[in-house]
Amino acid sequence: MLSAERIERLRRYLLEEETRLRQQILNLEITSREADITTGNHMAEDATAAFDQAAAVSLQRGHQIALAAVQRALARMADGTYGICERCHEPIDFARLKAIPHAALCMTCQRVAEL
Repeated sequence: MLSAERIERLRRYLLEEETRLRQQILNLEITSREADITTGNHMAEDATAAFDQAAAVSLQRGHQIALAAVQRALARMADGTYGICERCHEPIDFARLKAIPHAALCMTCQRVAEL
């Protein structure tokens, strides 16, 4: 079982991560709006703009997925289930939570899930 001090330390990190991800998503949205693809005189410029926009959308989606994982971890903290594997209901090792604070599965269950 995690101590209240460890949970609080991880909670502060998750809140900082949530703020950081929200800001990055907002920045990517602004960048995407500013770099609207228009038909120019050069096909290469249009291709570069299309590639940049696709990359921004991909990054944004990745940040949204990470943000959702962080928010689920904060919800588990609020309901008292943080640090408990969602699959086997055993405690998740603190070293794993320290490395990946939004982890919902213990290492064993994570390996199974990745197969």
